[in-house]
Amino acid sequence: MKATQLIAVSALAALTSFGAFAGEATAPEVESAQAFTSTLTRAEVRAQAVQAAVNKNMEPAGSRVTVFGNSTQTREVVRAQAEQALRTGQILAGERTAG
Repeated sequence: MKATQLIAVSALAALTSFGAFAGEATAPEVESAQAFTSTLTRAEVRAQAVQAAVNKNMEPAGSRVTVFGNSTQTREVVRAQAEQALRTGQILAGERTAG
């Protein structure tokens, strides 16, 4: 009996709470959006949309590593420079943090 009463009270509360959302949207953002008039024709907007679709790059920004030109240094020289920077504390190693 208690479960059915709880369900009935819950249903009644849910039904009565929907009335609070029935108002009109009168926020300033909505009013200013409704007052907007475009300076472009429909054909100009359509042409811009087509051009944007043609030029769209489907890769998210920063999803690929930038490819640099060929290096003039050998692998051994770069490795030695990295080891020296690690020894002198110019770069961090492990779980150490700056500071």
